[in-house]
Amino acid sequence: MIKKPAEIINETNKFRVLIAGYPGIGKTTLGLSAPKPLLIDVDFGINRTMASVRKDYIQPENYEELLNDLKSDLSDYETIVIDTGGKLLDLMKNYVIKNDIKNAKKDGTLSLQGYGAVAREFTRFMNYIYFELRKHCVIIFHAVEEKQEEDTKLRILVEGSTKNTVWQNVELGGFIEMRGDKKQIGFNNCERYFAKSSFGIKGNYTIPELDGNMQNDFLAKLFEKADKNIQEESKVFEVERKEYQEVMDKYIPTIENMTQENVQEISDLMSTIDHRLTSKKELASRFLEKLNSLNMQWNKETKQYELKQEVETNG
Repeated sequence: MIKKPAEIINETNKFRVLIAGYPGIGKTTLGLSAPKPLLIDVDFGINRTMASVRKDYIQPENYEELLNDLKSDLSDYETIVIDTGGKLLDLMKNYVIKNDIKNAKKDGTLSLQGYGAVAREFTRFMNYIYFELRKHCVIIFHAVEEKQEEDTKLRILVEGSTKNTVWQNVELGGFIEMRGDKKQIGFNNCERYFAKSSFGIKGNYTIPELDGNMQNDFLAKLFEKADKNIQEESKVFEVERKEYQEVMDKYIPTIENMTQENVQEISDLMSTIDHRLTSKKELASRFLEKLNSLNMQWNKETKQYELKQEVETNG
């Protein structure tokens, strides 16, 4: 079914975000700044974060255990934080090989079919968090440097084309870097790295250094800003929806009260209507329905509306 932009309903906005950066730069701390996070600590690194920012966590040793943990009551949490995405993909590799030996080569590494299976499972997993659990998702990756001609680029630490699947399953993605004495995350593509911006979140944001009195809420505030941007955009369509309803309320009774004597008059009137959204198509449909009920049709030769002629039959 084709829908119009005005039909978008933004009652509950959830966000999928990728965070990348060098080890020790504060990726996990930033991930835990999301609203009411549950940390999936597949990297077993929560002990490396400051005690003041630690949140509830699970440390699954295999993918099956992780899936089972997510069946628990998660009503206390709004965000699933995965640290790291690379380790999650490793667990998925073992999972797909266990499920189908064809997903592995003889040496135990992933086959081409296996990489496809991991990519599909990653997409399924991200959709599960987003659509079924209805949680925000923050997925953390280590950054690596890649030499390209004379330039050094930053990329997420993922094997081969799997990184394309990763980026396809997030709406926001940025790299954390030190710029002078400031720690910043950038959501715009640049010569140094590929990033992803949406919902009005773009450019570089300075991440505040935490002290004893500061809340770790950077992503929570960023999500609030993204949500506000979406709501502001939806107001444009609220005006259109109101104008659409006014058009429909005005002209539906006119069409319904149409008679054989004023069909042409109503037809001419419809060509002057300032339509909104789907009003033109809907009013045209109602006009044709009323025309049929009046037993009338458009005559292309005489270029006017006439009564339908009954077909004579010989018998």
